[in-house]
Amino acid sequence: MYLYLGQSVSIPESSILGLFDLDNTTWSFRTRRFLEQAEGEGRVTYVGGDLPRSFILCQQGKERAKVYLSQVNTATLIRRAEQNGFE
Repeated sequence: MYLYLGQSVSIPESSILGLFDLDNTTWSFRTRRFLEQAEGEGRVTYVGGDLPRSFILCQQGKERAKVYLSQVNTATLIRRAEQNGFE
């Protein structure tokens, strides 16, 4: 199954490592540093033009984890995943 992140972007649910709320996680220095490093390495994809509300950490195979910044809030993404049978 795939999880729809908005703006015609879907990702395989099997690649998801975590769904994170930006408001609750970016207060941490380590999270901000991780996101800055991922952006510097070109591993961040912005989904939509509005202010991002969540980030999704994904990994397929042995490649480095990729980060998607989405304007869809975390609760909505989790609900979509649960509707697809993802646990």
